Formats: sequence, C-alpha cells, structure tokens
Amino acid sequence: MTHSLTFDAISEAAPGPKWAARWARSWPAYEAWFTARGGDNGPDRAACEAALKQYMPELVPVHAKLAALAGGSDRAARFLSTWCPPSYLGGCSLAVATSDDDIRLVRNYDLSPDLNEGLQLHSAWTGRRVMGMVEFLWGLSDGINDAGLSIALAYGGRQETGRGFGITTILRYVLETCETVPQALRVLQRVPSHMPYNVVVADASGAGASVEMYAGGGAKVQPRLVATNHQTDGSTPDRGSFTRTFERSKHLVSVLSKGVTPSALAGQFTQAPLKQDRYAEGFGTLFTAEYEPKRRKMTLHWDDEVWPQSIDAFEEGTRQVTYGSTPSSVAAGGAIDWVQIGLDYAAGRGVDWRRFVPAGGDVA
Repeated sequence: MTHSLTFDAISEAAPGPKWAARWARSWPAYEAWFTARGGDNGPDRAACEAALKQYMPELVPVHAKLAALAGGSDRAARFLSTWCPPSYLGGCSLAVATSDDDIRLVRNYDLSPDLNEGLQLHSAWTGRRVMGMVEFLWGLSDGINDAGLSIALAYGGRQETGRGFGITTILRYVLETCETVPQALRVLQRVPSHMPYNVVVADASGAGASVEMYAGGGAKVQPRLVATNHQTDGSTPDRGSFTRTFERSKHLVSVLSKGVTPSALAGQFTQAPLKQDRYAEGFGTLFTAEYEPKRRKMTLHWDDEVWPQSIDAFEEGTRQVTYGSTPSSVAAGGAIDWVQIGLDYAAGRGVDWRRFVPAGGDVA
C-alpha cells in the first residue's frame, strides 16, 4: 500500500484570488473539524479580533482581508484568528547547525499524508516577503523571510491548553515582523501559545535558538539547537514511545556534538531514526525542509527529489509525492489496529480525523 500527497507552490503578494481558491477547496474539511472539536464554543468574533489587536496588531489588516475573502462569516473570522482554537497534535524533528560561514535550519514534518495541506506560499502581506509551508490556510509550520530569518515548530508533547493563539499564526507573525533571532525571541515570549510547542529559529547573522513555549504563555530558551516532541519541564509527553521523541532528540544532540557541517545536516534528516516511514500508521515523514538564512533559500527534500526555492526567485509549481508503506502484520489482521492508533495520535485522543479532515489540518 502506498500513500501520496500533492505539494503546490503559489506566489501571491497580497491576499487575492489564489488564496481564495485555496480557501474554497479546504474550508469544508476545516469547518467540519472546527465544529466537531467544539470551535463554536470558543471566544466570539469580537474577542478574537480584540486578541489579534492586542498581541499581533500588524496582522489585523491581513486577517480582515482574509476573512472577507472567506465570505465574512463569524465562524470563518474566528477560525482564521486562531485565538483559543481546538487542540491538535503532530510530530516533527528540528535542528540548527552553524559554522563560520554558514547556518542551516532543518526540520522533518511527521504525520499522516492525509493531514497536511502541502502548500508552499510566497507572499508579501505586510510588505515583507515571506515563504514557507502553510498550516490552517495562512499560518506557517516553517518558513523564511526576506531578512533571512527562519523558523519552524514541533508539537510540545502534550494536549494541555490555555488562552493563546494557534502556533502557526505566531510563526507567521514572527516572519512578518522580525529580522533577527533576538527580535523573534521577544515575540515568542510575549505572544501566548494555546498549547505547548517547541520552536527553533535561525537568522542570517548565524544566530540560532531553540525555545519551549507553554500553554497560555511563557517561553524558555533551551541550551541545544534541537527540538522534538517533549519538553524539559518534567512533563510526560503523549505517546512518547510511539513518536520516539527521546530517541530522535538524543540522535540530534549526538549529530550536532560531532560537528556536522550545516550543508550535511539535511542528509541526517533523510535517514533513520529521524526519518519516519510508518505511513500506514499515520506517522511518516512527509518532507524535510532545509532553510538557508544567509542565502534566503529553502529546499524541500524527499527520497529521490529536491525542490529548491528562493525568496528572490520563487517559482510556482506542483509536485506529486508518493510514500511507501511497510506492511504490518498486526495492522493487517492482529488484535491492535496500529493504523487507527496513528491516526488517533494525529487527531487527538478518541478522535478519528478521517471523518473530519481528509485533506489537511494539523501541525507538527
């Protein structure tokens, strides 16, 4: 059995018909997820817009344009604000490698192929050029801006929630308003996340940082430039054995301690134990994203293909990626349905996202 995902690269300086077409394609599945997960019981539109104005005022005009393109409904505006959204999960590994003349941020996005948007967007919504992998139709799971600032996220390991924004909107905000790692850290410490996440940033000066963000606000810089799916506050990660978060973290620390060159870092992510191939279990590496802050470039890596892009020379296009599947005798006929376990992990406890989000809607 194989799985596939179509990746699209789109360039649109201001919110317009290309984004509207993507909304029309994806909103029915997102709306079903949002209502099924209790989104209508969250803050009303006025509260969502007030939160954006308080914490991310530069995004208020962008949100208004997107909400109008989406039809202007209260539900769409609340969804797009990502203020106190329903909880969601994911996987992922992150690291930054530096040298005297180079720095690279690399991430693996680990999830089911059914739960990723596959959209690479190049935009200039606030005047600054930004490109990266889209989540929740305008947020970012990873990206880079025209100053070379790069950022990526990983799920923090538990479903604790607090008053805050969806992390993908925060990453979008960082790239829209910051140029350096110190500026990004100030934003990450100021703007509250609704769930625990681990974030890694790097800039064109060669600076990098790894940050743990906590539900409801607060962030702590970590001593190593790596992140997987647990945090250092003594908490126990959800399904840590299933995601192998500690194994992946230990491997990354070892790789960096041995002095891997920045240009060789992506190669580590395309191999075990960082690369995940359990697609039939809902947990496989969908892409490896490599960011080069000094060159303002990003490259998506798959087994036999790469897709380079540049802030200055972005090219629209499409890639169809097919993923292999290692058969599981247990899943095929045993007592435990590991396919369902993997999908439940991606969705949250007790939730079958195959009913709600067949074409996107989670973050790693």
